[in-house]
Amino acid sequence: MGTAAFRCGMVALIGRPNVGKSTLQNALLGQKLSITSRKPQTTRNSLRGVLTTATAQFILVDTPGFQTRHRGALNRAMNRSVRSEVDAVDVVALVIEAGRFGAEDRAVLKLAPAAAALFLVVNKIDAVESARLPAFLQKVAGEAEFDEIVPVSARRRKRLDELLRTLERYLPEQPAIYSADEITDRNERYLAAEFLREKLFRHLGEELPYSAHVEIEKFEEERGMRRIHAAIIVEKEGHKAIVIGAGGAKLKEIATAARLDMEKLFGGKVFLETWVRVRGGWTDDEAAVKRMGYG
Repeated sequence: MGTAAFRCGMVALIGRPNVGKSTLQNALLGQKLSITSRKPQTTRNSLRGVLTTATAQFILVDTPGFQTRHRGALNRAMNRSVRSEVDAVDVVALVIEAGRFGAEDRAVLKLAPAAAALFLVVNKIDAVESARLPAFLQKVAGEAEFDEIVPVSARRRKRLDELLRTLERYLPEQPAIYSADEITDRNERYLAAEFLREKLFRHLGEELPYSAHVEIEKFEEERGMRRIHAAIIVEKEGHKAIVIGAGGAKLKEIATAARLDMEKLFGGKVFLETWVRVRGGWTDDEAAVKRMGYG
């Protein structure tokens, strides 16, 4: 018996907001890379995560939640990002919530190119009664000609091995694109901004509008210590006061939580300095959105 050929390919995780694409990517990678929160569309740019095993390399592309309701400049840029990613992948995995499939899911489904294998990944199976799941799977199977339907729970890490085994069969036989120790195509500067933005959403919840943004103004590394200067961008003076909090306590809390995540991912000490700036109306300004790295 000959040794099986190595496989390598790209898998786009697509879906409407809040179906758990970023949580799924992190669970498959076995570590936190994509940021997550309960706020819809926390992911704004596509992020490639790389998982290399003895027999395959999976390039998992976490995409922004495809927006069918809001049409501001930022939302349009994120939708363009989703469309551009799906054209270059080997597998498109439409991620949905168990027990729910509606017009928004069908709109995202239309983005899948005919050339790619089409998976339906039914996430959050732990959130529905197990007796209801077979009927739901049978119903959604009629929505398209899916190559595979795989129910999983990213949060509980259920059936993820089965998902990877099934995905591997659809990857082309070719050498690895990334080295075995690489986990993403993004640099640490980008990841630092994302980790800080996640903590804004997680610590402030509904108090802080979706429009908050983070810019890394300085990123230096010396003898294992990373010195990071980050500006948090909000649209109104009132938002600035919310982020800073009484006596600066909320900003300190947010920065500390972000720094700890950065140190865990980067494997070294981080000195993080943060401040807040107001930039009105940027989310509906095409030029500003592009300048700030979206789309």
